[in-house]
Amino acid sequence: MMTKKFAYKEMTLSTAQIEVPRETYQRKFNARRALKIAADFDERIANEPKVSYRDGKFYVFDGQHTIAARKLLNNGEDLPVKCKVYFDMTEQDEALLFAQQTGISAPLSAGARLRANIFGGDPIAIAFLEANNDIGIEIDYDQERGLNRIGCIQTAFDAYNSIGEERYKEAMNILKTAWNGEPDSFRTENVLGITKFVDLYHDEYCPHRLVTQLRHVDPLTIYREGRAMGVNLAGYKKYLSQVYRIYNGTSKKNALPLKF
Repeated sequence: MMTKKFAYKEMTLSTAQIEVPRETYQRKFNARRALKIAADFDERIANEPKVSYRDGKFYVFDGQHTIAARKLLNNGEDLPVKCKVYFDMTEQDEALLFAQQTGISAPLSAGARLRANIFGGDPIAIAFLEANNDIGIEIDYDQERGLNRIGCIQTAFDAYNSIGEERYKEAMNILKTAWNGEPDSFRTENVLGITKFVDLYHDEYCPHRLVTQLRHVDPLTIYREGRAMGVNLAGYKKYLSQVYRIYNGTSKKNALPLKF
């Protein structure tokens, strides 16, 4: 992640001067969020928007909704706002700082954070993107759903970092092949169960058998049966246990030993 330090100074800017780089790393404007901020706004405790002065223009990378809230409270008219203005940043630098936001007013989704990190050049985020691209899976940054689109981004990213690229790609390719990339197949529970299974039984299981066995069940099975277990197993193990059960089926010859 980003470790650079950039000089900044507090400046008062007109909101008319401030631009939002939405076409690259910024998220879409959320009018409801701006209204919510405006309803409880108190200038005495509000954070200053963070702005980058680049190529003769001022780009906000943290605080676009706070700026919009201030304008709402000013009858939609532009007004002067005290900002932290950073200098000598590239657009990629802005994206990486944007991805590190921790403010309570507008927490970043996993998709928004990943997209910004990719644009900013973070090597791990880029490697994760490329690993998914290699097996024909698209990152669903905005939760729009569709064939071969993965929306449980944080779960998948954590799995990638936990089990490594090779096993991650193997597991996700199995998931994609078994259910032909259907949206329901990329649920959090399926990603958890299958990546954990592939990692745990990597030298013992047969990928072809796992794909075949998964095809015999609905992609919501792992979710439904895992949730039905209640507190009998904690966390990911209730979904891992479903993959284990599906893989073994009624076969004694191909059955794997219980290891969790």
